[in-house]
Amino acid sequence: MLEAGVIRRIRQTLMATNLAPGALVAWRVAAEKLDSAFDYMVKEDPFSGHVVIRSTDPETQGSVYRLWTTLKVPQGFSMTRHCEFLAQKVGAKAYRIMPAKRLFALGVGHVRRRGMLPGSRSEERGRVLDTNIVELSPLEWQVLAALKREFTVTEITSNPWRERAVEAGLTFDEFVSVARSLSAREVIGRFSTFLEHVKPSAAGERVTRYNALFHWRVPTGREIEAGREIGRHHILTHAYWREGGPEFANVNVMAVAHGTDKQLVLGHKVAIDGHLEASGIPVLYTNVFWGGRSEIKPSEISPIEYKAWADRAGLSLEASAG
Repeated sequence: MLEAGVIRRIRQTLMATNLAPGALVAWRVAAEKLDSAFDYMVKEDPFSGHVVIRSTDPETQGSVYRLWTTLKVPQGFSMTRHCEFLAQKVGAKAYRIMPAKRLFALGVGHVRRRGMLPGSRSEERGRVLDTNIVELSPLEWQVLAALKREFTVTEITSNPWRERAVEAGLTFDEFVSVARSLSAREVIGRFSTFLEHVKPSAAGERVTRYNALFHWRVPTGREIEAGREIGRHHILTHAYWREGGPEFANVNVMAVAHGTDKQLVLGHKVAIDGHLEASGIPVLYTNVFWGGRSEIKPSEISPIEYKAWADRAGLSLEASAG
């Protein structure tokens, strides 16, 4: 299935939110430069993960920001300087950096969500996850780099970690010991198989067709309360407290949902809006940004790789540190 493209990647996932400062970044790029900017983010910036061209149905506040990326900048380097560098490269007129203050729902499962009825939610409110950064030693980064690399078809064996220990320059026991300590510190996620859900399979089928980024503005001080209620809904793959600022009508809670039917995705959004109102949380403003062209890749988070990339790309580390 990996060879056929049904499975997009097999890898050990990391709790990247706690390993490198991250943000959702919206870019204002002229229409004639949009595709080339997309290509640059995908091919030339290993620290940009999800790269999506988005649009809104009506022309609303923020609709001129068509290019959206997730960005991780390793510890010790400046996210603002990184964005300034990218903006110069792609000709962006403006950008908005939106770090997550809290997370409320994480995970994937697009196949499992097929046919799910609007309003489907858990009995318990969403769990709040913080975004505190964990500092690692050079040895831990060394092991982490070997742990997180995607598996090729030939590496799928009964014990793939022995070769990864050799790659890290450690004995197998040393490698396992460090990996276990990383797991105990909750910086390692699941060992995961990712289905291809953006591009059609060899049979022409898609796991999902519509990618919706929901925006809400709720009263200041109720972001966590609203996020926990929103995070209960099974349709969501991500939900977080992010400040959209004046560019996006000061929204402060966002979430992502996928589906094969646009009206059904909107039905889920209406159900979430209704649940917030029923919970006594006013929705002061809301919007939906629809995903179009997209590419998904893991964001690089290694400080070692950042230094190497900056040297190749021509980014001054002295200007980007901080």
